[in-house]
Amino acid sequence: MVEAIRAAGGVVWRPVPDGGVQVCLVHRPRYGDWTLPKGKLEAGEHALIAAAREVAEEADAQAVPQVRLPSAQYRSEGRSKTVDYWSMRAVGTGGFQPDTEVDAVRWLKVDEAVALVSYPHDAEVLAAFAALPPVTTTMMLVRHGHAGKRLSWSGPDRGRPLDARGWSEAYALAPLIELIRPVRLLSASPRRCVQTLDPAAAALGLPIEVCGDLDEPLAGQQPDECVLAAAGRLAMLAAAGETVAVCSQGKVIPGALERLAGRCGDYRTDKGGGWLLAFAGDRLLAADRL
Repeated sequence: MVEAIRAAGGVVWRPVPDGGVQVCLVHRPRYGDWTLPKGKLEAGEHALIAAAREVAEEADAQAVPQVRLPSAQYRSEGRSKTVDYWSMRAVGTGGFQPDTEVDAVRWLKVDEAVALVSYPHDAEVLAAFAALPPVTTTMMLVRHGHAGKRLSWSGPDRGRPLDARGWSEAYALAPLIELIRPVRLLSASPRRCVQTLDPAAAALGLPIEVCGDLDEPLAGQQPDECVLAAAGRLAMLAAAGETVAVCSQGKVIPGALERLAGRCGDYRTDKGGGWLLAFAGDRLLAADRL
């Protein structure tokens, strides 16, 4: 079986003085086309990391991912190809690689970009971006990594540390957390939650703030109380426009996301997994599973 091609990219945007936005297109002389910046995933690379890397290399833009957009699927060089896209807010320049086959970059209003792109699937991705409400902040919400078996730990459960697998998950989460450029790191009280943010804290030079509102229920405590507390804390952070990364627990995250989204959904979160959240004020616009 011929292996499918995986790629990732973004609709990179920046505000303009008239209150609108411009988006970025790149020109590839090899194909004579105008397209969204994108590129193939490297071996073992997360698609979100690949998207940010390719945007930097092709469009010379440092960008913060916000909302997952529709993926594009088509045939390329006789193989099936899937390109995952995110809306991405440009926050600076840098990273351009001259060997990326790009010889020109243009910033255009969305309708101008739709008219210029060479492929219908790019126009569809741009149309999905244009339909998004304005995003005021992004947040990374993760569940702690693996921490062995509860019954094999003789001390208080909140003192149970990450095991080898959990540390591997924590180090894998760190570059994803770095992508959103958080200004704060918040953790539930248990040691395994704090440790899950340790690699990101070291990379970013940020302290980890312990917040009991993110904890699972203790004995005698109603689960709904913890869900409400966590959802309220996340909404408060979002309303303040703070870009944060948060580590919580498996009995809290699904209910908190349902409260924020205002609807039921499959928000079960694996240990060492998480979500990229996009907000408009305190309203959750999108939750993208990492």
